[in-house]
Amino acid sequence: MTKLKVNVVIAGRTYPLSVGSIDEEEGMRKAARNINELIAKFEQNYAVADKQDVLAMCALQFASKLEIESISKEKKDKEALQKIKGLIKLIDAEI
Repeated sequence: MTKLKVNVVIAGRTYPLSVGSIDEEEGMRKAARNINELIAKFEQNYAVADKQDVLAMCALQFASKLEIESISKEKKDKEALQKIKGLIKLIDAEI
């Protein structure tokens, strides 16, 4: 597979990356855009002296969203499993 070379800019710095597909490139660019938008939002709303602080806040924001989604998915999976077990019991009772 041919690797595509792309440059993304995050917090004013350019990062050269290699990606395996157009979809991956699109994902990287979208992620960089989201990070830069969040950086701008934090800089507008808070007195941030150091870019590292803003980047840490961005990392925490994105990581916490992933964790919240993971917890939600686990709960939904458990609920679905309980429903399936209930249906199996009903079917077994009828057999």
